[in-house]
Amino acid sequence: MRILLDENFPADFANLFVGHDIETVHRLGWSGIKNGDLLRRARSVCDVFVTLDRNLEFQQNIKVLPFGIVLVRARSNRVADLTPHLASILEAASRVVPGRVEKAGILRG
Repeated sequence: MRILLDENFPADFANLFVGHDIETVHRLGWSGIKNGDLLRRARSVCDVFVTLDRNLEFQQNIKVLPFGIVLVRARSNRVADLTPHLASILEAASRVVPGRVEKAGILRG
């Protein structure tokens, strides 16, 4: 499974996904690209797009995407706040299907 981490994740968070095929928006040089264009580009590099952007599913037509999206809910985007949710992120990534959103991390508030 190829996972793409959105630019709202710290670059070094990708290092925690040991044994997984992880790419980041930062490494691809796609930082600052609007969501619509970013999702079009992501078609060629991922099976799962992982983001902290809570509005993405309401602003884009997710149903037509050839990959799934994992929406992570965490206290902040600091590695220390994201690390406890790594297992939840991977679990959500393993069950998400193209054109759908799965949630991981803190699911309330």
